[in-house]
Amino acid sequence: MPAFRQVGEKQLPNPVLYMAWSPKRDLIALANTAGELLLHRLANFQRVWSLAPNENTGKEITSLAWRPDGKILAFSVGDTKQVVLCDAEKAEILHLFPVDYPVSCMHWMEVQSESSLSSTFSDSEDESNRFLPKLPALPKSYSSTSKIFSEEKSDEVTSLLGEVRLNILVVGGPSGFVELYAYGLYKIATLKGIAGTCRSLCLASDLKSLSVVTEVKSPEDNAEIHYVQLDTGLLSSCLPELTRMARKFTHISTLIQYLRLSLTCMCEAWEDILMQMDLRLTKFVQEKNTSTQVQDEFLELLLWGHASPELQALLMNQLTVKGLKMLGQSIESSYSSIQKLVISHLQSGSEALLYHLSEVKGMALWKQKFQPLGLDPSAIEDAITAVGSFTLKASELLQVIDKSMKNFKAFFRWLYVAMLRMSEDHVPPELNKMTQKDLAFVADFLSEHFSANEELFDRKGKYFNVERVGQYLKDEDEDLVSPPNMEGNHWVTFVQQSTHLKESPLLFPTYPQKSLHFVKRMMEGTIDICLQKPAEVIGSSVKQAVCLSLYSVCERSEDTPRLFELPSLWNDKNAAMNYVVFCMPEISPFKIYILRTATDPNRPALNNLVSIHLNAPFNTSIDDEVPVAESVDRSYSCLDARLYDDETLTVVLQCQEKDENKFRLLAQLPLSSALRCEEEFTWDPTLRLDQQGEEIPVRELTWGNQSRDLENMKAQFVAVNGIRKVACVLSSNLRHIRVFEMDAEDEEDEERADESQDISSDQDGLEETSTNQGAKGADGDAEGEAETCEEMGEGSGDTLEQTSESDTL
Repeated sequence: MPAFRQVGEKQLPNPVLYMAWSPKRDLIALANTAGELLLHRLANFQRVWSLAPNENTGKEITSLAWRPDGKILAFSVGDTKQVVLCDAEKAEILHLFPVDYPVSCMHWMEVQSESSLSSTFSDSEDESNRFLPKLPALPKSYSSTSKIFSEEKSDEVTSLLGEVRLNILVVGGPSGFVELYAYGLYKIATLKGIAGTCRSLCLASDLKSLSVVTEVKSPEDNAEIHYVQLDTGLLSSCLPELTRMARKFTHISTLIQYLRLSLTCMCEAWEDILMQMDLRLTKFVQEKNTSTQVQDEFLELLLWGHASPELQALLMNQLTVKGLKMLGQSIESSYSSIQKLVISHLQSGSEALLYHLSEVKGMALWKQKFQPLGLDPSAIEDAITAVGSFTLKASELLQVIDKSMKNFKAFFRWLYVAMLRMSEDHVPPELNKMTQKDLAFVADFLSEHFSANEELFDRKGKYFNVERVGQYLKDEDEDLVSPPNMEGNHWVTFVQQSTHLKESPLLFPTYPQKSLHFVKRMMEGTIDICLQKPAEVIGSSVKQAVCLSLYSVCERSEDTPRLFELPSLWNDKNAAMNYVVFCMPEISPFKIYILRTATDPNRPALNNLVSIHLNAPFNTSIDDEVPVAESVDRSYSCLDARLYDDETLTVVLQCQEKDENKFRLLAQLPLSSALRCEEEFTWDPTLRLDQQGEEIPVRELTWGNQSRDLENMKAQFVAVNGIRKVACVLSSNLRHIRVFEMDAEDEEDEERADESQDISSDQDGLEETSTNQGAKGADGDAEGEAETCEEMGEGSGDTLEQTSESDTL
């Protein structure tokens, strides 16, 4: 009876480049050559969702990594050099950040910590939640501002922190590029001094070391595979402080993004005002063809109550009473939206930012604990000052909006009454009263918005000037065209006359000549300096502890997917060991090599290198009719190998005997006996490992019935998840996939029934394809999946077994 139970099979329309199992659920993520990210369920390999490439992310996915809790999926994009965090439930992008180089590999690890540590940080987070109100969601009407963030994104971004326990996303790329991001959001380390391009990464769960497999060009211009172990002892020794700092800085990063989006929503609301002005008043002013200034004609109407025939015709025919009323309502609504965004979003976000920065400053003053991590009190103080200036500028904008709204309301009310009189309509008594203050508001509106001064004209060249509020929202370095008038402000006068307060560091600078965007960019730059300092300090503390040259590789096409290539890395959390699994087919095609190093670089590992010979007896068959006594020895080469758990290796093997047509095999190899090898291997640091391979201890394993023939499939790669006890096998053409439950066995009758059903389903699909070329399935997932025999062929002698492809959600 064959081992493992096949639960799904599919022929995909596009080649798969990367695949990764969720650590907590029966879900597997796939990235293909079309730039799509797909999520499939174990049962029948049903598609859960797909995420198409777009202009915000890119179309060249280069690596995948799951957050340890399985709620967030990270993927890197090579053409835009970004790392994107996606919600596994909704296929919704939660966050993205740029990187300096295209990422070639990623690893997301959760730190093992004591329960007392978790409770301590849980209490601290509850404190901040108790003192700070919940940030209001961004307005739904402006959710189109960024296709990445929806109206509920403020909560979702905060939820990216996940559990209290620290988790770290490690990204690597060419030129020794390696960076560490706490919670996948805040960069805590930028590593330097690593040679070559990163092929694989594994951060130990105790944070004592980082294992990196790199590809380095040798002096002879050949590619060599190196194993590098980096000492990250500072992260381990300062874990409580690192966790607290990372959570605070992650809050700060998300708050900056929240303020940025709120300001973008305000700019959209202001664009609505400009659009209304362009459609109504600007057109009205441009069509006036007399030499008299519009401002003078409006003042004449205000003072004497009658308008020139031309002005009256323009008002009644072009603007109309109804149009004026709609324009006034639209502008008032836009001003109200901006005002609400300032009060509920900018001010509340700034207050939360000040709170977290003040706590970080208190942490930085505890130099014994936090100074080794690079917290600089002076840099944090500068960041607090910058946030204070931004808050003052937002308050200044509120005053300008309040004054502009009064002027707008007074002007439109007066003009509405004047137009009603022109049309001899009834004027409501409540609108007929006009105070001296109302007259002043109308005069201010006319002087500000119909001024003949060219410096006050709109920068788009329009005749109607609306710069009073808009100048604060323009992302430019120029000074404000109409800065606020501080004459008569008692507080400003008092501060300027006070010797002690004039230059006091306790007062935030106001920058009265600058826009809100300018102060916001200045604040972001100051906070960036504050955030980057720990990454530089922690990165410089990481030193190389081990560097081993393993073997040289032949030249190959750059189209070969890197994620599927050996070596693969594994962290044994219980034994505090790192495993490196690799093959050297040029010198030993029938062996798998396992290199073990302790996660603590200061602790030597015994029996650190062993090889497993695959020329073992094969004693099982598909129909289980061959007795063990008749089993024969066969030679196998390893195509792919991944650690299933701490003591089990999942491999895809290829039989080398010609009469067997080089069939493929999926097997589980128990490693306990091999890892107990008592022979020691002495490294010669002057030589590569493949140049001294004859001295490596060799062990032979018999895997019994823990293997299964992969019939009708040129299997090449495998992805496994020992926690969920599942495996996914991918063919050499990167399009044929089979999924297995590794702790279950097929019943013979069920297997044969499934095979007949698969063949029938496959035939039906082929017949439908021949008659309805290019038709799409009703569920949207069958498109391109039923293909011609030539496209589906895995090679000579291969026929595809295809299961039902009903991809319902």
